[in-house]
Amino acid sequence: MAYKAPVRDLTFILSDVLDIDRYANQPGFQDVSAELAQQVLEEAGRFADEVIAPINNPGDKEGCRIEGSVVTTPKGWKEAYAQMVEAGWPSLTMDPEYGGQGMPQVLGSAVGQFTAGASAAFSMYPGLTAGAWAGIHANASDELKRKYLPKMTTGEWTGTMNLTEPQCGTDLGMVRTKAVPQPDGSYRITGQKIWISAGEHDFAENIIHTVLARVEGAPAGIKGLSLFLVPKFLVNEDGSLGERNGVQCAGLEEKMGIHGNATCVMAYEDATGWLIGEEGRGMNNMFVVMNEARLGTGLQGLAIGTAAYQAAVDFARDRLQGRSLTGPKNPEGPADPIIVHPDVRRMLLEARAFVEGGQAFILWTALHADLEKSEDEAVAQKAKDYMGLLTPVLKAYLTDKGFHAASLAMQVHGGSGYTEHFPASQYLRDARITMIYEGTNGIQALDLVGRKLPANGGRAIMSWFAEIDAFVSENGGEGPIKPFVDGLADSKKKLQEATMWLMQNGMANPDNAGAASTDYLNIFGITALAYMWARMAKAAQAKIDGGSDDPFYAGKLATGRYFVERILPDAQAHLAKLKTGADVLMSVPAEAF
Repeated sequence: MAYKAPVRDLTFILSDVLDIDRYANQPGFQDVSAELAQQVLEEAGRFADEVIAPINNPGDKEGCRIEGSVVTTPKGWKEAYAQMVEAGWPSLTMDPEYGGQGMPQVLGSAVGQFTAGASAAFSMYPGLTAGAWAGIHANASDELKRKYLPKMTTGEWTGTMNLTEPQCGTDLGMVRTKAVPQPDGSYRITGQKIWISAGEHDFAENIIHTVLARVEGAPAGIKGLSLFLVPKFLVNEDGSLGERNGVQCAGLEEKMGIHGNATCVMAYEDATGWLIGEEGRGMNNMFVVMNEARLGTGLQGLAIGTAAYQAAVDFARDRLQGRSLTGPKNPEGPADPIIVHPDVRRMLLEARAFVEGGQAFILWTALHADLEKSEDEAVAQKAKDYMGLLTPVLKAYLTDKGFHAASLAMQVHGGSGYTEHFPASQYLRDARITMIYEGTNGIQALDLVGRKLPANGGRAIMSWFAEIDAFVSENGGEGPIKPFVDGLADSKKKLQEATMWLMQNGMANPDNAGAASTDYLNIFGITALAYMWARMAKAAQAKIDGGSDDPFYAGKLATGRYFVERILPDAQAHLAKLKTGADVLMSVPAEAF
């Protein structure tokens, strides 16, 4: 089965659901019409289908190799990346001041879904570069930006983020990597980082590492951390490469999946680095990189689910097993294709409802990343609030459901899915890491209830509720989309009830907030997708009412109805569990486990 980029689905979201033409007065959208967006997506889809997808499974089987400290990527990967750079895809949304094309993030997120769907492991190389680029662009000095960003913009140089160490993952206050100031304003960086995606490879002549370290004498904990730019090769004043820096790959991780991505142990020995931003504000500055990465991880998990769903559909159409419960549908053959069976259809529609709803959620959120740059202060503030509130939801919920879709796809394949002869196994293995890295999904849930909900007196969540209420009020009444609107209203009510429970019980006992956090995030994710499905249903029904007989729109409505009837009810179960609090969790002594 060959992956096919979901160009039609994402074009529909951009043009008919989000109506990007209405944002022509916003920064970055002046020259971007729905027509141009469709052309970009068609071209990006072809590139993903024809250049990236064919190397995905062979790359999974071959993996990366290391000799000494030199890492080689799978056969054909270096060449595919060179084609990507030559075609200009890495620079699509980058700042024109540094050679980028300045396209909106919402368009870049659509293209990113294609790249990650075609090969999750391959997409991590440009993905990590984009994250490092964002951190440097937001916080570094003009001198560093001029020196490093142009070639990172084109993709000639790649980037990484170096946080984790053997003794610390989530608890970055335990970072030991040290930075010693030098008379020339640089720092000497010494320490070890682990699980560094794309830390060493043969794609680019230079790799720009963003490294979290503690300046000698700085206080312990988070407040003592600073962020540094540490290149693989030092860069001369004329932009040419100088001597090799004191950083190298000390080993590759043996992983469950994403075999084509080089996940490295990085050793820093008196490496020369430069401060990004101010000393002691490393975590503040790194959050720019981390938030970019978290959104990218949500996109990646969802895109893998999309690819797995496609593979399952193809298998279900071809695999002959048993007869339909209502009589043979393939009377001339020995059996019917398994797609006739209700339970197989349940699995396919479950996966499809999540991935198509998730596609819209990603693009809707990316649109708000663009609107943060609006000259209208109210629009920019709302967009900033939404990005803070929704980032943990998007990362955790979509990676959970991307993995769920991949698991359903394997189940559709039956025993064949458990072998390496079919793609289901790779999709399941690749999807699983997305729930862990860039902050585990449990950490995302804690971030949501502990930091994002109460921020600015709950301004973001109140704005979110008001937006949903306005949509429900405007689109209520009778008609084909009434079930979607009613379902959204009901889910929002449950989310509001859960929010009130947290406010009343979380402060009295913080363990209540911790115990409720994952269920709360799930209610939030269900409500977010309910909003997306209501908007998609409205757009699809408008096309049908306008005379279109294109089965695409009827298919959207049918999938959306599955979401409303079969998935929305889960919100009630999550609400019931949330309200039980922490008592049962914390009552069991540690030694009893």
